[in-house]
Amino acid sequence: MGYDETGRIAPVEASSGVPAAVLENVFDDPSHGEPGRDRIAVHVVWEFLLLLGLAAVTWLLWREDADALHGGALKTLLVDVAGLGLLTLAAGLSLRAAAVNLAIGPVALAAALHFAEQGDRGVREALLPALVVAALGGLALALAVVVLHVPGWAASLAGAAAVIVYIERRTSPVVVQGGYDPRRTALYLFVGFAAVAVLGGLFGAIKPVRRLVGRFRPVADPARRRGAVAATVTALALIASTVLAVLGGVLIAANGDGPVAPASGFDWSILAIGAVMLGGTSAYGRRGGIFGTLLAVCAVEVFLAWAVTQDWTISRWAVGGATLGAGLLVTRLVETFGRPRPTPPDGMPAGPSGDGTISTGWALTPSPEPADAWPSVLPVRDTDTVDSWESPRWESEPRRWDAGDR
Repeated sequence: MGYDETGRIAPVEASSGVPAAVLENVFDDPSHGEPGRDRIAVHVVWEFLLLLGLAAVTWLLWREDADALHGGALKTLLVDVAGLGLLTLAAGLSLRAAAVNLAIGPVALAAALHFAEQGDRGVREALLPALVVAALGGLALALAVVVLHVPGWAASLAGAAAVIVYIERRTSPVVVQGGYDPRRTALYLFVGFAAVAVLGGLFGAIKPVRRLVGRFRPVADPARRRGAVAATVTALALIASTVLAVLGGVLIAANGDGPVAPASGFDWSILAIGAVMLGGTSAYGRRGGIFGTLLAVCAVEVFLAWAVTQDWTISRWAVGGATLGAGLLVTRLVETFGRPRPTPPDGMPAGPSGDGTISTGWALTPSPEPADAWPSVLPVRDTDTVDSWESPRWESEPRRWDAGDR
C-alpha cells in the first residue's frame, strides 16, 4: 500500500517552513503574518446577536411611542441613521486600513457649522468648497501618516486640533440657513448608507481585498514601513474618511431641530468609532464583518430615540463611551476567534495528508524510510551459535537404539 506524500517532497519556503506550492493558499498574507485564513464565523454569530439587540430596542421604542416609527418621525430617524452612518463609514474605512482617523468628529462639526452659515447660498454652493477643503486636509493627513510612517491616531489628533481652532472662532450657536430638508429623501439616504455599508463589508470579506486594505497593519515592528502599496491604500482611506465626515456633518446639521453649537466634536468621533467597533471591525485593522456596521448604527440611533421617550437626558459622551467600551470587547472576540486556525508544529497546514485518520482514531504517520525499503521480518542468523539439531555428533556418535544391538 502506497501513500501520496507530495507535501513532503515539495520545496519549502525558508521563512515559514511551508511548501512553496501551497504558500499562497495557506497564508492570508504570504509575505508576513501567521499562516492560515481569517475565520468569518465569529462575525456571523456576533451580527446575529446584534440583530436580536436591534429587534429588542425597536420593540421597546414601538411599545413606548408607536408614532416614532411612522411618518415624519420615522423620516427623521432614518436621516439620523444616515448621518451617523456616514461618520461610522469614515471611521470604519480608516480603521480597516489600520490608521484610525480621530479627526472625523471635529471635521463633521466644522462642516455642520459651515453649512449652517452658508446654507442659504444653496446646497451645492455650500457643499463643494467644504468637500475640496476636506479632500486637501485628508491629503495632508495622509502624507503625514504614510511619509513619516506614524500612527494614524497621533497624526489625526494634530489635524483635529487645527479643525478645532476653526470651530472656536464661533462664540455662539449658529442657526441653520437655507431650506434644505433631508427628510424629503430620507429613505434614499438610508438605503444608500445601508448599501455602501453592506457592499463594503462583502468586499472586505474577500481575501485579496481584505489583505490589500489592511496591508498597513503592522506584523512585526510597528515602525517598519509596509511598502508603497500599503501607503497608497492607507492614504486613499484617510482622504475618503475625511470627505465622508463632511457629508455626515451636513446631514446632522440639516436634520437638527436647533442651531449648531460650537464644541470640540470628539464626542462624535468616539460615538462613530465605538459603533464601528461594536459592529465587529477590529481596532487593529483588517478584520471586520458584513452587516455589523449597519446593525450597530441602527441600534445606537434607535436606543437614543427610545431614551427620548423615557425623558432621559443622556450625553453623547456617555453613549459613545459605553459603545466604545463594548467595541473593545468585540475586538478581543474578533481577534481571538477570527484569526487563522493553528497549524501543526512542523509548519505544515492543518489537516492530514494521504489516507488521514482512520475510524479508530489512529493516525497513519508516513514512514521516514523510502517506500521500497522494507524492513526484514526474519531473524538474522548468528554465525557464532551452532544449532543443536545440526550438530556433527548426530553423525559421529553410535546410534543407541539400533535394532541389531538387541
